Amino acid sequence: MASSSTQAWIGIGGNLGDARATVEEAIAHLARLPQSQLLGTSSLYRTAPIDSSGDDYVNAVALVSTSLTALELLHALQAIELQHGRERPYRNAPRTLDLDVLMYGEAVLEDEELIVPHPRMAQRAFVLVPMLEIDAQVQIPGLGAARDYLDAISDQPISRL
Repeated sequence: MASSSTQAWIGIGGNLGDARATVEEAIAHLARLPQSQLLGTSSLYRTAPIDSSGDDYVNAVALVSTSLTALELLHALQAIELQHGRERPYRNAPRTLDLDVLMYGEAVLEDEELIVPHPRMAQRAFVLVPMLEIDAQVQIPGLGAARDYLDAISDQPISRL
């Protein structure tokens, strides 16, 4: 792999169909991303929808090292979502698979297609808990230690599967 690789954090979730199997398949896809290496994955977690409806979600977080640009990574993730039947009928609709670029190295990016760090990641148990399972010292660019946000999300039910 190229020496210009970047560590990127990816949020994984779904709540339609066999969400657990879909999340597991998505992790297998991440392990095969071009110009990338899967460095770690969290356990799977069950969480209630936030700002959404439908069944509980199955969530996980993955850490990859990639020489893809942030937008190339986003487009690769969107292709995986489409392979799993992802539709976007309205904002926060239930979904077969949702893959989000949570962080891309130390980058702070904001354009029409991608914002990193993900703007709500520090407010979501389904992101922070699995992320901290992989790296208890992880830092969110512009915000600081991810663990410092745990108290604020303690009211969000999350259980390891």
